[in-house]
Amino acid sequence: MFSQAALNASLNGTSAVLLACGYAAIKNGKMKVHKAFMIAAFAVSTVFLASYLIYHYRVGHVPFQGQGWIRPVYFTLLTSHTILAIVIVPLILVTLRRAWLEKFDKHRIIARWTLPLWFYVSVTGVIVYILLYQVYAPHGG
Repeated sequence: MFSQAALNASLNGTSAVLLACGYAAIKNGKMKVHKAFMIAAFAVSTVFLASYLIYHYRVGHVPFQGQGWIRPVYFTLLTSHTILAIVIVPLILVTLRRAWLEKFDKHRIIARWTLPLWFYVSVTGVIVYILLYQVYAPHGG
């Protein structure tokens, strides 16, 4: 059976891998490789965002079933993920625009913030999926 939530987590995970590869490429002076990885990360993240919005429009809210100590851990993780997911969108767009316009000095300045936040959002998206849909999966259906 197709799980759109699993697809979304896979897209987030893929984005994180592409970001890490893009970072490694630029650290090794491979600008064209870096560019390819970052464009791919942006494309995957864009597909994720569209899929995520469609999924939650169709399904609505999925309550977290975990009890005890995991609840505050989960909601702290979810809150930081959600806030940074909102913040990261304009940061990504500005970062990519500066690279596109070849304003690399300004690109580097903002990319130092964008990359770790984008990576955090991608990785925590996978962790939220694992906790919500695997470890503490909703009962029934």
